[in-house]
Parts: sequence; structure tokens; C-alpha cells
Amino acid sequence: MSSALGKRLAAELIGTFWLVFGGCGSAVLAGVFLSDGDGGFNLGIGFLGVSFAFGLTVLTGAYALGRISGGHFNPAVSLGVWAAGRFPTKDLLPYIVVQLIGGVLGAGALALIINGKQGFEASGNWLAANGFGDQSPGLFNAGSAALAEVIATFMFLVVIIGATHKKASPVAGGLAIGLALTLVHLFLIPVTNASVNPARSLGPAVFVVGDYLTQVWFFFLFPILGALVAGFTYRALFEADEEEPALEGTAT
Repeated sequence: MSSALGKRLAAELIGTFWLVFGGCGSAVLAGVFLSDGDGGFNLGIGFLGVSFAFGLTVLTGAYALGRISGGHFNPAVSLGVWAAGRFPTKDLLPYIVVQLIGGVLGAGALALIINGKQGFEASGNWLAANGFGDQSPGLFNAGSAALAEVIATFMFLVVIIGATHKKASPVAGGLAIGLALTLVHLFLIPVTNASVNPARSLGPAVFVVGDYLTQVWFFFLFPILGALVAGFTYRALFEADEEEPALEGTAT
């Protein structure tokens, strides 16, 4: 492994860690444990606060680490920008592996903190895992959840690919992407707890286990499907006469 690739992989691992730790942490530390006294789920900062937390993790991570790795922090993003012709095939697998590791480490660190709370018991969805059916916050079935994840990831990738085009403003790219992820969470949290990112889904599921872990394949398949369709579609519609060389990174 070259030293340049090693630095990029380290940046992706740290950025994905930050996304899961900060995003899921906002839900479980500022949400689940502000209970209503009857075991109810009373989000202290609300869906709006959690949505902005996820957006802020990507925004801050992109500006801090995007110049090194492209700031993907998400296997679906890496696959989507690859489909758009913006990312080399040889780096796909290493990026995806470290992103998944970063997601598990972020959830693991959060789990350690939560377990330090007096009287804590690991029951229910205590780590903001993703799910559908009985595991959906709003009890949405698999069909609704799949469609929502595909559309949300598709549009998220359209924003990423467009905002990081060579003709777009490099300063505004990270802001647009962070706000796009905020918007995704605003409508997607009630449906699936908002994935659009297999690494974000895998991390909490590893520790929550049960039905959340058995459903984690769903949050690999449909976000990746949405990302690939977005990448191929954007390339075909908007860059057919303006092919660009593969780039090392895309986020900022």
C-alpha cells in the first residue's frame, strides 16, 4: 500500500467514525435517555436536531478531511461517484472496507459511553440502528422503506456529484452536501431511522443485534442501488459530452 493511499484510508476511517459517533450519538445521548419516565422515546433535541447533527458530521468531516480522501465516509457514496466516473476502481474495495470499520468503531465507542450510564440496560433500539417493519420508528413496511432509501440515496448522490463538479464552487460543496444529508434525515428518520449509508447501518446493528442485525443487508442493498443509479444516470445525462478523468476524491 502506498503512503498516499494509506493517508486517504485513514481519513475515510476517521470521517466515517465521526459520522456514526456524532450522528447516532446525538440521537441516543440527547434523545433516548431523556425518557418520559414511562419508558417512552422522548427526543430531547427532536428529529430536527438529530437531522442537523448528521448533516454537521458530514459538513465538518468534508472540510477537515475532504482534501485528503474526497470525504466519502459512506460505501454508497464511493460506489456512486465511481459510477459517475469520478473515482478509480482500484480504490473502491479499500475505501469500503475502512468505511465499514470506521462505522463499527464509531458505534463501539458510543456503546462504551452509553454503558457507563448508571442503571443502563441494553434493550430495544438503544444505538439508533436502522430497520423496517416492526423495527421502523414509524412502522413502515419493507416496500416503503426500500423506496425511501433508494430515492433518498439517489438524490443525495446527485447533490454530491453536482456540488463537486469541476465547474461548481469548491467552497460551497461541503455545505451543500451537509444540508442535503440533513434534509434526507428530516423525512427518512420516521421510515427507517435514515441510513443512506451501509457503514452507518452496520455499526449500530453489530451492537444492538437481534432483528436489527438480520435486517442490515437491506441497508446495504437499497442505498447502494440508489447510489449506482444516480452515478450512472448523472454521467449519462449531464456529462456525456464532457467526460472527466477519474478523480481521487469528490467531497470538497
